[in-house]
Amino acid sequence: MTLRPDLAIIAEHVAQGARVLDVGCGDGALMAALRDTRGVDARGLEIVPGNVAAAVSRGLSVIQGDADIDLADYPDASFDYAVLSQTLQTAKRPDVVLDHLLRVGRQAFVSFPNFAHWRVRTSLMWGGRMPVTRLLPEQWFDTPNIHHVTIDDFRGFLKERGITVEDAWFLSGDKLTTSAAANFLAEHAVFLLRN
Repeated sequence: MTLRPDLAIIAEHVAQGARVLDVGCGDGALMAALRDTRGVDARGLEIVPGNVAAAVSRGLSVIQGDADIDLADYPDASFDYAVLSQTLQTAKRPDVVLDHLLRVGRQAFVSFPNFAHWRVRTSLMWGGRMPVTRLLPEQWFDTPNIHHVTIDDFRGFLKERGITVEDAWFLSGDKLTTSAAANFLAEHAVFLLRN
């Protein structure tokens, strides 16, 4: 199975045998890859019932829940890594979700689409409409994205909170790109964080 590019980056950087909580795990693709290639003890939290069923059918430990509410119930430092991939922008309170993510995991991976990418800017400037792209395929009225975060917004947020960036990767299409001008050139970002 081929992982989505942001998930492949995360999978490549998770330590062998680690304990991982995947928040917003979807159908469990990352969890299955981590279990099968890294011997990881992976748990998942997912809001969509069909995705929970798909993950459980893969033999994964996934419960239905909402990151905005249910992360508060997890004990401190109960995982080596907490993962939030393409979920940050859908949370009602992404700041609170990130606080819990960094409390629950010793380190946290966060990936999100960059709403300042040049194609998004161009779509707004020339078309005057909310963009629809490969990574942002929904129309404005049916998108789950309620907080349109940019790479520079996220970096500023981390700096204000004193959160350490262990590493960061930026994707243009499905390929890694440089961190220089990432806010303009990268469609997607992946950060590895710790308090």
